[in-house]
Amino acid sequence: MTVIEVTDLTKRYGDRTVVDGVSFTVAEGEIFGILGRNGAGKTTTVECVSGLRRPDGGTVRVLGLDPHRDADRDGLRRVLGVQLQEAALPERLRVAEALDLFASFYPNPADPRALLADLGLAEVRDTAYGKLSGGQKQRLSIALALVGSPRIAILDELTTGLDPQARRDTWALIEQVRARGVTIVLVTHFMDEARRLCDRIAVIHDGRVAAVDTPDGLVARVAAGQRVYFRTPAAVDEAALAALPGVDAVAHEGGELAVAGRDVLLAVVTELARQGITPTELRVEQAGLEDAFIALTGATA
Repeated sequence: MTVIEVTDLTKRYGDRTVVDGVSFTVAEGEIFGILGRNGAGKTTTVECVSGLRRPDGGTVRVLGLDPHRDADRDGLRRVLGVQLQEAALPERLRVAEALDLFASFYPNPADPRALLADLGLAEVRDTAYGKLSGGQKQRLSIALALVGSPRIAILDELTTGLDPQARRDTWALIEQVRARGVTIVLVTHFMDEARRLCDRIAVIHDGRVAAVDTPDGLVARVAAGQRVYFRTPAAVDEAALAALPGVDAVAHEGGELAVAGRDVLLAVVTELARQGITPTELRVEQAGLEDAFIALTGATA
């Protein structure tokens, strides 16, 4: 079942188009990623989906509701939870007070005490917002997005600024949220995050959708292959390596020789042996989501 349908979405600020004909669908129960570098139009897109910004063109439907139709807005608030990229609460507001306040906005909210326990906030329920760590603030943001018992949650740049352990803890929380039956739209510019969490990803570049696919599908369609890195004690006939079947490129990278192509490891090692050269520090890297992103957009995230 499709729960979000975006068609030809456009948003302009003056003479600058920041979202340019974006289209995608989100299926019930999936974690759908929106991946792009900073400034690509990701946040503006989800703000239009959630009704926080009015688009200049195109259509948006969330469970059949139009976020920009007055008659549908109350219904949308009951099914959609949003964690914004930049959100802040009063410094002295306590965790439990914040949840109770947000719960009061909904006719059938989740149990705030249960959310505190589920999201690891029970021990800081009486702590002021200003005293929380970055990870605890993100946990509270997720709790506030879920307190209305939404069917869909939009989480925007959830792990920006967190240390590695806090990021991984937050990833585990997102997977727990999905296990509760909530469909998630996850906005991110982190490749490892998108690869770990998302069922499908829309790659957005300069306000346009460059591709929509599974993480493996994105890699397979544009970046299938591997890179073989090694050092050698003697000069190598690089032309012979470049002429091997499946090799796309041979280059020097930081004192190493890098051979890129499809399934080239055996051919490279065999050719080096023919040249009487024993490579050192040899390693192989498979193409990943970052390679696909660069191939699709020509930019790093």
